[in-house]
Formats: sequence, structure tokens, C-alpha cells
Amino acid sequence: MKSIEVNGVGKKFYLKHAGRHTLKAAALGLILRKKTREEFWALRDINFQVEAGRTLGIIGANGAGKSTLLGILARTMRPSSGTVMVRGRVSSLLELGAGFHPDLTGAENIYLNGSILGLSRSEINKKFDYMVRFAELEQFIDTPVKHYSSGMYVRLGFAVATEVNPDILLIDEVMAVGDEGFKKKCLDRIAQFRAEGKTLLIVSHDLDTITRVSDEVLLLDAGRIVNVGEPGQVVDQYKSLGFFKEGALVIREWGTREAVISSVRFCNVTGETLERISSNEQLIAEIKYRTEKKISDPVFGFAIAKSDGTLCVGSNTVIDNCPIPSIEGEGAVRLRFPALPLLQGKYFFSFSLHTRDQKTNYHRLDNRFSLWVDCPRKAEGVVNLGCVWERA
Repeated sequence: MKSIEVNGVGKKFYLKHAGRHTLKAAALGLILRKKTREEFWALRDINFQVEAGRTLGIIGANGAGKSTLLGILARTMRPSSGTVMVRGRVSSLLELGAGFHPDLTGAENIYLNGSILGLSRSEINKKFDYMVRFAELEQFIDTPVKHYSSGMYVRLGFAVATEVNPDILLIDEVMAVGDEGFKKKCLDRIAQFRAEGKTLLIVSHDLDTITRVSDEVLLLDAGRIVNVGEPGQVVDQYKSLGFFKEGALVIREWGTREAVISSVRFCNVTGETLERISSNEQLIAEIKYRTEKKISDPVFGFAIAKSDGTLCVGSNTVIDNCPIPSIEGEGAVRLRFPALPLLQGKYFFSFSLHTRDQKTNYHRLDNRFSLWVDCPRKAEGVVNLGCVWERA
């Protein structure tokens, strides 16, 4: 029996391009709306089936459409075209913190999420202690989840998602933020699900794990299926086509969203928007924010990583002695680099907005922005460190 049937599915989004915020621009935008909105197809003509009790791994470069596909299967998104048939109870863990109310405790969120996923209170009571132990949150289960770290979030989410006895489990990169001990527990739980004849769909950049747990692997690129087949063969194709060059990075967005980073723009000293820059050129990151209320003593942070996941540098406004008393409404901060002394390559930027003690993350955008750095020096590593050779 087919647990999942996907026929001709496409998903279209509309991209709105920022312009001048004037009355004239707003009026023209209303008149010319169709011309100023750009169509973007995240998925096109997706067709596949999953037999009951089988595990399908889904791989592809960042932006290939993997998370959009899982969102459609989980019914958190509607397809723009095509049909999806899903038979059985579905449980999903798609986004860090998704479905959690930040002001509720871990215990309260277990009951809230369990009831949403179809469990009665008595069923949750029977499973409660096991879920808490699995998530390793005995000491923090009565703490509001807005104070949880990313690892605590995902442990709790995985514990709830796998204990509602689903017929189909959808997982999107949950092990990326866990330590090795938690990863082993996840793999053991996945093995148990497979032994029980459950259907699993797993998105991951961890190709070894995908190869080990999947019966078949589906390869996506630019919203289209490249291949579906035997795990080893499809993973080898993924590597040979060069799709794996950004595979070690996980792109995600999470936080309480009491304050959000609404946009980030890279530009030079003249204000020109950049997608690539010379390593000796000045770089400015314009970070716009929006808040629902006054936020006292906020901290803005950033990190730069290589495409293989190597962290190059990370800092924030506290470390760099730039205190911000408060923010409210809309505004912006600027991050200025007098130079970017990195060797040539593509680099990924993360930005965050959190409390000084880092217990509350208002908004985090992990590896969401990329920039190509040009450097004439051909050396190994990350940093373009000036050096002089001399004969002794």
C-alpha cells in the first residue's frame, strides 16, 4: 500500500522587491502590482510514491526545495499545483521550535503539542515521563522554552514527534543541532520505527546517515527531481554533480520573534548592494529589525562560516563594546568591516538578536546569507594572513 503519493506538485511564491518608501512608489506599486511581483517556483512537477513501511531520504543543496516539500506533506503549506495523498497519522519535526509557545514551559508544550497531534490527556500522561527522559530535560521541564538552547528545543521536539505513535514521520535536519549522544538516540529511535513498519521521510545533509537509514533516496535540485533510487547510487550522483559543496551547512530560522531581523543587505562604502567583494575592500552589512514591544539591552551578533561548515569568526555588540540601550518599532544597525581578509571562496553569514545572557533568542538566521570573496593570493585555509619570507 502507498503511504504517500505525490503527483505533479508545484509550489509557487511571489517575491516582492524592496523599493523607495514614498507615496508615489506605493501608488505605482498598486497600479503595477503584477509587474513588480516576481514569481518563484520552489518546486516544479514533483512525482514520487512511498510504500508503507519504507524510509525515503531527501537530499539536495541548500535552496533545492527539500523543506518546502516536507512542509506540503505535513500540510503546513498548500501546493500551487498537483495533488498529494497521505494515508495515516502524520507527525513532523520540520523547524526548530515550530509548534512551541515560547512563554509556556516544556511540560506545558508537551501537553499542547500532544493534543494537537491527536493524543488524549491520559495518553500524554502515560508517555510524559519517557518523553522528558528522552529529551534529557528533567531539570528544565518547568522552564519556559524561550530560555531553551537549540539543542534543548530539538530534543523536546523529537521526543514529542516520535511518541504520538504516527504512521508517517517527517524529519528535517533535527540531528544537525544535537550532540553525538543525542544523534545516536535519534538513530536508535528511527531504527525502532522502521522495525515497527512505520513510514519515514528524512531530510539531511549528513549523507552517511541518509545512506544508512534510507530504502531509497530522492535528489532535488532547483525545485526538480534529479533522481530517485538506491541510496548509494543517488548519493554518489549528488557528490559527482557538485551539489554537495554546501552540504555541511544547515540553514534555519528560529527564535521567539518578539523582535526580528527583517532584512540584511551587504553593500560597499557608496551604498551599492554586493554579492561578491574583494578581500581588501570595505564591507557594510545593513541589518534592519522590527519589534513588537520595547526590548531593553538587546545584543546583535554575527558569524561567518565556510561552505564546509568551518567557523571563520563570530562576534556581537557586547564583545565589540557597542552597547544598545533598547530598540522599539523599526530600525537598523550597521556592521562594518574595514576589510575582509579571507581567502577566495563562498562564505555564509549568520545573524542573531538575543538577550545579553543569551538565554532568550529573539531571532536567529543561521547561514542564511552568502557572499563571494575574491582574493588574489592562492594559499590554504581561511584567513588571508599577511606574511613575508626571508632567507636567513
